[in-house]
Amino acid sequence: MRVKNHPILGPQEERRTLRIMIDGKPYEAFEGEMIAAVMMANRLMVHRHTSKKQEPRGVFCGIGQCTDCVMTGNGNPNVRTCITPVADGMEIETQDGYGKRVQP
Repeated sequence: MRVKNHPILGPQEERRTLRIMIDGKPYEAFEGEMIAAVMMANRLMVHRHTSKKQEPRGVFCGIGQCTDCVMTGNGNPNVRTCITPVADGMEIETQDGYGKRVQP
């Protein structure tokens, strides 16, 4: 599901492969890729559930303005996945409501 040959930008360069965890499962990501892009490439569309009705939410604006795509990243809630690049070993979790910071 990744674009390897963009119709305008042309062929995409090879990038270093990273491993991240999403909801406890390992996924392959590329250096410089946003969390949301990794999720889309793996057909993972639910990033969080709303606090009142537990309705699923995912990417809406894709530019970091709406907060629909927020998830918990490395224990920190409200990470905007559409504008946050992956890091090797990153742990991402579907967020419930407003999210809670994980205590070390």
